[in-house]
Amino acid sequence: MATGQYLTDLALGLVERGHEVTVVTSRRAYDQPDRQFPKKETWQGIHICRIASTGFGKGAKWRRALDFGTFSFLCALHLAKLPRQDAIVALTSPPVVTFLVAWTAKLRGGRFFYWVMDFNPDEAIAAGWLQTGSTAARLLDGMSRFSLRRATKVIALDRFMRDRIAAKGIGPEKIAVIPPWSHDDQIHFDPVGRKRFRKTHNLEGKFVVMYSGNHSPVHPLDTLLEAAKKLRDDPTILFCFIGGGSEFKRVQSWVQTEKPPNILCLPYQPLNELAASLSAADAHVVVMGDAMLGLVHPCKIYNILAVCAPVIYIGPKPSHVTEILNGLGDNYPSISVAHGEVGILVNQIQDLRKKMAISARPSSKAGGATYSKAVLLPNLIAAVEHDGQKIPARI
Repeated sequence: MATGQYLTDLALGLVERGHEVTVVTSRRAYDQPDRQFPKKETWQGIHICRIASTGFGKGAKWRRALDFGTFSFLCALHLAKLPRQDAIVALTSPPVVTFLVAWTAKLRGGRFFYWVMDFNPDEAIAAGWLQTGSTAARLLDGMSRFSLRRATKVIALDRFMRDRIAAKGIGPEKIAVIPPWSHDDQIHFDPVGRKRFRKTHNLEGKFVVMYSGNHSPVHPLDTLLEAAKKLRDDPTILFCFIGGGSEFKRVQSWVQTEKPPNILCLPYQPLNELAASLSAADAHVVVMGDAMLGLVHPCKIYNILAVCAPVIYIGPKPSHVTEILNGLGDNYPSISVAHGEVGILVNQIQDLRKKMAISARPSSKAGGATYSKAVLLPNLIAAVEHDGQKIPARI
């Protein structure tokens, strides 16, 4: 999930409403830890304070832990030096940040909004990164519960996440369900960009099945890769993986070993090229691990709807994705399979290719508008605002 983009949208929206906004973030680039940004900057009315940290990167767990640890320690020092804020918005990454913000709000006052982009440590335990009942798991769970209790409002991304939060003893009146939105100011169906992208990457004449975004273990790709393997001799279907992350490296390694002729791997695309790359697909894949329901959110579905692409969903049912697809009805082309149903997925991809060869692309009005920034961002801003006052907000 591109959390930085959502925070930027919120910050800009608050500035437009007349609020004073300061963002506290890291100096290091997410996928390029050796790249550092200025310590302080004012951008479009937003005051940005960037915190130093080590830059070992994400190559190993201990590297990530050191980077998170040094950032969290220096962030705590920085928060202690800042003047009291009327409202603070914090996300769930890095893991300890919300705990620091919760204590800041407790000691110095101010309203604290806990924006749960992914639900940890529950996600880490479900993924096997933390052992159930371990000292680290119990410590992080205690921090999470404290943060949830101290929050003025907890922002959940779907009803499944709301239920996970409520199970921690948080009253339903304290939880607001506000999904993230499509980046509709940058993402739309781009027929010119589609043609250019497909020509550049030799995709012309192919039915392109695309998985675009962060490749994480919480979104297991084994079923999709096995389907690609079974379809390797079909010259009309190509699988395109775009993005980064640990699972992206695994896909690249798998491709080097298997050498399938029907798979293309590309790095993250620039934001100004994202509409073109997403539009180039004939179907987009959304994946959720079975244990991840309510712990992570399938936010890529919104940009898929924004470019009017058929959806291939691999994951548990019901889920936020299946509810969206059910709401779109039978006229919106989609596939929904469970993990391991490789044969079913292969047959349905072949059927979808035939169907789309004679059918028009779905209407842009089919589902994208419901999850647009114009609809959802004002809801989030309204949750942060208090009685229409102009308040300093720290993100």
